[in-house]
Amino acid sequence: MNEKFSAALAGAIKRPLLADFHTHTAYCDGKHSPEEMVQAAIEKGLTSLGICTHSPMPFYESYTIVEGEIAAFQAEINALKQKYGNKIALFCGMEKDVYSQTPIAGFDYVIGSAHYLKKDNVYCAVDLSPAAFQEGVLRMFGGDYYAAAENYYEALATAVQKTDADIIGHFDLITKFNEGCSLFDVTHPRYVAAWKRAADALLATGKVFEINTGAISRGWRTAPYPATEIVDYLQKNGAKLIASSDSHSKENIAYAYALTEQYFLKP
Repeated sequence: MNEKFSAALAGAIKRPLLADFHTHTAYCDGKHSPEEMVQAAIEKGLTSLGICTHSPMPFYESYTIVEGEIAAFQAEINALKQKYGNKIALFCGMEKDVYSQTPIAGFDYVIGSAHYLKKDNVYCAVDLSPAAFQEGVLRMFGGDYYAAAENYYEALATAVQKTDADIIGHFDLITKFNEGCSLFDVTHPRYVAAWKRAADALLATGKVFEINTGAISRGWRTAPYPATEIVDYLQKNGAKLIASSDSHSKENIAYAYALTEQYFLKP
């Protein structure tokens, strides 16, 4: 994390509704160009914007940046910093998965995330589709969603160690398709114990957690990540929080930020 981003992140902790550091463009699985995202952020009154790319992976390559395009991505964001620097503070980020081996050189900051279940060198994305997630849990864990959750949170607990993250991304992504506890009970002791172990490990690093509205804009959730009970636990244990949209289009930058205000109004 460079000094300018460190200052912007500190500012976002104090005034979280004026920054969005989790956005994606057509360089990975987003819809719009970096410049279109910048222009939309300015129109929405943001003072800071981070544009990320998904780190390359040895599988599921359809939503990640191509390794050979990283330099071009960084160069384009740096050019936009010069062009729009008098209107908004821009930063070049990588959302790095715990299973990615891509170096972070040349990026202003890193969001550390877990997107997969992994067992016996077999991977399953937890956020690709409901059908793929359910099939993966059945195939890898015999349909035991609590074993899957334990696997997911064990990986997430290593996010800072594995990615050198500055921000912890969408903490309970595994619940993306579990609105109304349709697949598993989030109050089950095994599930609660799993997320608390990960939370404790990540809290010890002192890194920032995001309140992420991405699944709301996609119609999968009615509340941000993490769930309220997890946010309460994080705050009681001293976590620093920021808002983010995980936007993959210019329309969704700072999406539903009003739903995150309750967390930042707490004493």
